[in-house]
Amino acid sequence: MGNNAGGISMVAFVIAVGVSIGYYQYVYVPEVNAKPILPEEVINPPEFEKVNIVEGASLDSNVKFFDPRDLRTTIGINNRIVWENHDTVAHSVTSDNYTDAVNGKFDSMATIGLVLPGQTFEFTFTKVGEYDYYCVPHPHMTGKVQVIENFA
Repeated sequence: MGNNAGGISMVAFVIAVGVSIGYYQYVYVPEVNAKPILPEEVINPPEFEKVNIVEGASLDSNVKFFDPRDLRTTIGINNRIVWENHDTVAHSVTSDNYTDAVNGKFDSMATIGLVLPGQTFEFTFTKVGEYDYYCVPHPHMTGKVQVIENFA
């Protein structure tokens, strides 16, 4: 009689593990990895803001690096930012504290690499917050993007 109980317990255990693996693979993982459903104007805002990487930004002695250094945008209106490199050396736009649920890591190094002279890097923020960033080769170059709620 004890022999049958052990066999039944083993079959029940195997079934429970199979159900758990199935739930994890077909229900839990897709929900966790799903991109959020957001309004079109948040994903593709009608306007954008521009930040210039100024000439000579790589020099510590330069007063300006990013122009503007601190930028305030509104979600669903102008939450897409374009950085344009006007310097003669390559730079990055890198954040250590933000990965967007739709657009991924806020880091030019993760997508296009360094922003070469004359090139641009574009990022659309889909979440309200304050996001500090810097240049990897020139860490003295810092900036901030503040994305505020749209109360219109």
